[in-house]
Parts: sequence; C-alpha cells; structure tokens
Amino acid sequence: MGKIRKLHTPLSNEVVRSLGAGEELTISGAVFTARDMAHKRLCQLLDAGEPLPVDLQGQVIYFVGPTPAPAGGVIGAAGPTTSSRMDAFSPKLIAAGLKGMIGKGYRDERLRQALRRYGAVHFATLGGAGALLSEHIVAAEIVAYEDLQTEAIRRLELEDFPVIVAYDCHGATVYSS
Repeated sequence: MGKIRKLHTPLSNEVVRSLGAGEELTISGAVFTARDMAHKRLCQLLDAGEPLPVDLQGQVIYFVGPTPAPAGGVIGAAGPTTSSRMDAFSPKLIAAGLKGMIGKGYRDERLRQALRRYGAVHFATLGGAGALLSEHIVAAEIVAYEDLQTEAIRRLELEDFPVIVAYDCHGATVYSS
C-alpha cells in the first residue's frame, strides 16, 4: 500500500485534475452534508435563479444523514448514503461549482459526464462504518434547511476522513462496468 495522500478543502481545479480512480486519500477541512431533499431544494433554487444558502465553489458534499450526537459528542453515527439517490441532482450542482462528493456505490452516466465536463470527483467511503467515520468529524453545525432535521445541510469540519477516488474527472472508476 502506498502513502495515503492528504487533501484539504476547498478543492482547486488542479487538485481535482491530479486525482486518479482508486487513489486512497484523507480529507480535512470543511464539507457540507446534503441528501435527497436538500439536493432537491438546492436545484429548485438554481432553476429559479435564486442564491443558494451555501457557496458551492470548490466545495465537497457528503451524502449523509447523521444520527443525533451523543452527550458531549459533536455528531452521531455518520455513514454514507447511497450516492445514486443524488444522480438526478448532482450534475446541476457540479455545474454550479461543486468539486467533490462523498458517498457509496455507483453513479449514473449523466453524473460521470458532468464530472468530466466540469472537472469534479466522486469519493467513496466505508458503508456500515458510521460510528467509526464520525470520529473524523471534529465540528458540525446546521447551516440550512433545519426543518429537514437529519437531512438538514450541515457544515462539518473533517480531520483525516478516509476516502478513495471512486470516479475521477478523467472518466476512470474503481467500479467495473
């Protein structure tokens, strides 16, 4: 196993272009959380020409709906949601400046085309390991859509959060077709 590369958010175009499918990384810095309903609302705002509640330029979205934080904790279990649930929305968010996503599982062809066209990347992390992954989240705050409860958009501060490049911006993937 080679040395694990450390990334810091936000992601630049140069960093995204340097990533290859299968590369093991850790991510530190701020990322946003969003699942289906938050994605839908963000896309509705884009369609209406309205400003988004968060600036997506160079940002990463983690597809997660964390459990409540235990007493004295920052966040509860925070495992990835199945990424394909966001396939209808992600291309529009990538076009608006999003540079990375974290989830689990396959993505559709439309999403893969958006990664190539706009220079973005999709990371995969450990499904079923939400308690372990939450140890890499050092801060969490709701920044939009509090009414969505667990699916509210949160700003997380990550420290050495483990991922692999599942789909890079050059069209390569770790998944077999």
